[in-house]
Amino acid sequence: MRRALWEGLVAGAAGAAVMTLGEKVEQRLTGRPGSYVPARVLERLTGMAERSGRASDAVNWAMHYGEGALLGVLRSVMAHAGLRGPWSSAKFAVVRLTNDQILENATGVGAPPPTWPRLELGVDVLHKAVYAFATGVVADALAGRTGPGPGQRHARMRPGRRAGVGPLPREEAHTRR
Repeated sequence: MRRALWEGLVAGAAGAAVMTLGEKVEQRLTGRPGSYVPARVLERLTGMAERSGRASDAVNWAMHYGEGALLGVLRSVMAHAGLRGPWSSAKFAVVRLTNDQILENATGVGAPPPTWPRLELGVDVLHKAVYAFATGVVADALAGRTGPGPGQRHARMRPGRRAGVGPLPREEAHTRR
């Protein structure tokens, strides 16, 4: 798990960087202004005074990259368990969107997505999907260096989802190959 922790922080930070690059390109093309929602959420979670200008920029980046890096740990745990590839990254995109919505709505900074303008919702989903897939590529590559995860080894016992295939023996479930 220690390996999944540091690999996840790296993968999540990489995913946040790719998402940020995509956001900046999109904002230049569309003229959409930057969002300070991450800053407002962190300020409310920590009890900090709400700021503007450069002070708000620093808080915004801290939350943006901090949340990205921390959530990357979950994607790394998924990869180490054997949940890799596009399906797993798609599942992780839902986790990222859900995490944002819990934080934003619980702090009163945001509103539920069904109340958003459709274009704004689409842009947010797109950027979070970019984050999830970029994070997944890095997490999968890092976890793959130690071989298949327990779930992948279990699937190889008898390919396809079938009844009657028991779990891996305990010792095999916890060893790396």
